[in-house]
Amino acid sequence: MRFNVSCELEYNLNSAATFLFALKCIQTGGQNVLEEYVFTEPEVHMEEFHIESGMNRFSRIETFYQGTLSVSYRALVDVSYRIDSAQDLSTGGSGELTPEAIPFLFPSRYCQSDRIRQQANAMFGHLRTPYEIASVVSDWIFENIAYVSGSSGETSSAVDTMETRQGVCRDFAHLGIAFCRALDVPARYATVYAYQLNPPDFHACFEVLIGGWWYIFDPTRLAPLNGLIRIATGRDAADAAVCTIFGDPVLTRSEVFCGLADSGFYPVTRDSLMENQQVIALL
Repeated sequence: MRFNVSCELEYNLNSAATFLFALKCIQTGGQNVLEEYVFTEPEVHMEEFHIESGMNRFSRIETFYQGTLSVSYRALVDVSYRIDSAQDLSTGGSGELTPEAIPFLFPSRYCQSDRIRQQANAMFGHLRTPYEIASVVSDWIFENIAYVSGSSGETSSAVDTMETRQGVCRDFAHLGIAFCRALDVPARYATVYAYQLNPPDFHACFEVLIGGWWYIFDPTRLAPLNGLIRIATGRDAADAAVCTIFGDPVLTRSEVFCGLADSGFYPVTRDSLMENQQVIALL
């Protein structure tokens, strides 16, 4: 399935600043970036790089003037996914994990799994398999945490979301990750463009590793799961933020778009997966 994605960000600059953008869709075995363009106004030098062996694609911009900086990204992306029977998923323990997966068992800045382990065991400790844990955790968040725009900030964590019982997609994902890790299920954060998300914006979900595949869960249920285009992944939003700023620029405009470039889209949702006892992975 092919999607057109784009974003336009505008900042007011008061002094020198450095931006680390993660706007570009990553290349994976099942996600192919067919075309892409990045523009800035005014034109400034942009350094492209990866961090260590990670998939995330970063763009660094340094500014030394006062005024306005606009950054625009456009891409045509081909996305594949797999749907598996939940009953056929592996139930192997942490002893079978690859070394690359082990960091996703540990607490991180926004996902303090160690601090909610007691709650996680009390609420979900009776569940037997990684799929059951991730599935029930995602459903519990959807049913018990209110989605309230503007209710959290850049320092809000899974513990904060659990206490206030409200948040946005970022907070829903962090809480899902923290619960899963507390129950020994590797979980990671994913920033995505999302087809049919209303209003259009950057979106966040979480993924769990089962039998060698990362299966995706979205406790907000705000967009079809087969309409997600991956931008970045990491332990939490600190690793996969759309923009990290060093300095004091002010974001004055943000526009995000995700449109279908093919015909025949049939949405895969949490309800349709549950009906057929299935789970979906972005490839």
